[in-house]
Amino acid sequence: MAITSANQLELLQTAEAVAREKMIDPALVIEAMEESLARAAKSRYGAEMDIRVSIDRKTGRATFTRVRTVVEDEELENYQAEFTVEQAKQYMENPEVGQTFVEEVPPVEMGRIAAQSAKQVILQKVREAERDRQYEEFKDRAGTIINGLVKREEYGNVIVDIGRGEAVLRRNEKIGRESYRPNDRIRVYIKDVRREQRGPQIFLSRTAPEFMAELFKMEVPEIYDGIIEIKAVARDPGSRAKIAVISYDGSIDPVGACVGMRGSRVQAVVNELQGEKIDIIPWNEDQPTFLVNALQPAEVSKVVLDEEAERIEVVVPDEQLSLAIGRRGQNVRLASQLTGLAIDIMTEEEESKRRQAEFEERTRLFMAALDLDEFFAQLLVSEGFTNLEEVAYVEVDELLVIDGVDEDTAKELQARARDVIEAENERALANARDMGVEDNLINFEGLTPQMVEALAEDGVKTLEDFATCADWELAGGWTTVDGERVKDDGVLEKFDVNLEEAQALVMTARVMLGWVDPDDLVEDAEDTSEGEEA
Repeated sequence: MAITSANQLELLQTAEAVAREKMIDPALVIEAMEESLARAAKSRYGAEMDIRVSIDRKTGRATFTRVRTVVEDEELENYQAEFTVEQAKQYMENPEVGQTFVEEVPPVEMGRIAAQSAKQVILQKVREAERDRQYEEFKDRAGTIINGLVKREEYGNVIVDIGRGEAVLRRNEKIGRESYRPNDRIRVYIKDVRREQRGPQIFLSRTAPEFMAELFKMEVPEIYDGIIEIKAVARDPGSRAKIAVISYDGSIDPVGACVGMRGSRVQAVVNELQGEKIDIIPWNEDQPTFLVNALQPAEVSKVVLDEEAERIEVVVPDEQLSLAIGRRGQNVRLASQLTGLAIDIMTEEEESKRRQAEFEERTRLFMAALDLDEFFAQLLVSEGFTNLEEVAYVEVDELLVIDGVDEDTAKELQARARDVIEAENERALANARDMGVEDNLINFEGLTPQMVEALAEDGVKTLEDFATCADWELAGGWTTVDGERVKDDGVLEKFDVNLEEAQALVMTARVMLGWVDPDDLVEDAEDTSEGEEA
């Protein structure tokens, strides 16, 4: 095949036809043709030559040119595509390194093999352009709902025709009991769009919590308009779900708006999700209040929140326990997902037993340490005293409120408590020294003798050892492993040292050792303060 006047216009017509069919830019097809012709020319003139082809966008005329670049003498490697300054003087006036010399060469006659190769190049370029167009089109639609047509099923995965491409609904993204046949219409959520070697991969979902949120946005105009916001969604796909909503207009009830007249709005979502039961609950900034709402329909008697551990204890009446937990733990699991808290549920009877056990343990502590009878020790516990330090260092007036305690008795109680604490401190220090703890750690401000003893038992025996500790190693914390929150025990956690206190202690030790410049700490603190104000 020769590029002659007879088929020059045919090039443009072919490019336009292919571009129209594949819905891509005709210029991309022409560039692919130019590359394929250049490859064919190289096979004719030599692979080392820099042969380029330019197709006129109006006439279709293909121009073949040979390009040579001027290089330094020592850099000359390819004699067909490069030449030195001296050699270039035969073709150019005052040549300089980096300049190029372009000369037109005769068009090539394309044999069968060359024509086939050119065709493959064009098809490959067209495929790449088509993939880029498909990726660009769908990457911005991730997070939205789309209607598609089921084409086939492969190993449990459903291949869906979504107009200008195919997408896959994986087996684990289908609602359990759903089944599809070819040509069934399906509504799906675009979960992810990835650019891969074989082309853009579009992954769909019907189990994602976001799918339910988008369905409500379609059914509830107030959500679409931003008057009502969906704050959280938790799903057990095909079975049950909880959705938390808040209204920014005091005159609009967020729950009622989502339910609709006679349940019409929520029923439309339920039907789309194959009968999945949906609890719509009001969102609240106060986590305990929000949790009480999330555990509906169960009634909650008491909530105890541990913000640092992100755990919460919920006390329910004995007859409400099964309802709060739900079938196979479904209700409490969804409530936990919705609030982002680990939830421990106990009955009022269990909570009462635990409080009684704590009461008895503190009573025994005061009886043994302060040499008190049971009645007097119980009075101390009833007034809220939990340990010897509180008795020893509290204001005397706080002890005088206890029935039968006068000023002399209060001072005697404090004296006994201080004696016990001092004796325990001396024992702890002696034990720490026996384990090899150095004085620079023993005398470190902020550490009690019992803390020093605990550190020694964990192998921390010098100020240098202490300065290398991480704050969570001292105060404890939580780590997420495979989606489960795992507790990390801290060496000083039993002494109620929190993360901020542990960090302050460690940084002080590093400053004392000269590892950290105190001026840097001041600058960091000022930057943090400015950031918070901003």
